[in-house]
Amino acid sequence: MSEFKNVTVVKKANVYFDGKVTSRTVLFADGTKKTLGIMMPGDYEFGTADKEIMEILGGELDVQLPCCKSWHQFKGGDSFEVPANAKFSLKVKTVTDYCCSYVK
Repeated sequence: MSEFKNVTVVKKANVYFDGKVTSRTVLFADGTKKTLGIMMPGDYEFGTADKEIMEILGGELDVQLPCCKSWHQFKGGDSFEVPANAKFSLKVKTVTDYCCSYVK
């Protein structure tokens, strides 16, 4: 899906790591939520409340998922899932465009 129709976009940005990671929240009529964002190169750790599906739209990064000790490479067109109530680490190699879907 290259665009979303009939959605609400929250104007206030989500800003992390001194502005190196930013996103905007998109709310759907059925109550689901996604964020669209950009990550600048760097190392980051995030925690989840809900299950998350991260779709990489562009860029390149390595991800260490909570189930693994090894790192896995992802690039534009790839996606990965992170379980609820977990932490995961990112090594963003190039400016990375992403869409995160939250699953309740």
